Parts: sequence; structure tokens; C-alpha cells
Amino acid sequence: MKGNMNNMMKQMQKMQKKMMKAQEELHEMTFEASSGGGMITVVANGKKEITDVQISEEVVDPDDIDMLQDLILTATNDVIQQIEDKTNETMGQFTQGMNLPGGMF
Repeated sequence: MKGNMNNMMKQMQKMQKKMMKAQEELHEMTFEASSGGGMITVVANGKKEITDVQISEEVVDPDDIDMLQDLILTATNDVIQQIEDKTNETMGQFTQGMNLPGGMF
């Protein structure tokens, strides 16, 4: 029984190291999304930090600020969704069958 417990602990430690490595790799990744046919581009890292925003001059219209705001929101939400999807895909391999609430990685 004691040997079985030691093996299980070793397996858990191995899995924890793999999870930490996968999470570090995710944090180093770059994600990019655009809207308005590429007029707005938002870049973020795997930590969900926005690292760059590019706005094409032709989309800047002082009479239509609402459109610019909508394009920025769309690109930002898209890039965040990409990060969420990649995180779930990457970290999900470690939590399959564990019935953990969403976001608990």
C-alpha cells in the first residue's frame, strides 16, 4: 500500500511539473486578432495582457467614434477568446475527468 502511494505521489509531481511548463509556454505565446478587414489589430500575450494595438488611419473618423470603439472591442474580445481557447486546449489535457470548475488550472 505504501509503495502504491509513493508511485501516485511521484505521478502527481510529474503532472504538476508538466502543467507548470505548459502554463509557462502559454504565457510566452503571442496572440493576434483584427477587425474591420485588418484596420484594427490587437496583440496580446498568453497572460491576457494587451501588448500592442494598431489602428489604420483610414478608420479614424472623428464623426464616427462609435465604429472605431466597436472595432477595437471586437478585436480585443477576439484575441482574449483565442487565449482562452488555447489555454483550455493545453491545460485541459491535465484536468480531463477531474470535474474541476471552469478556469481552475
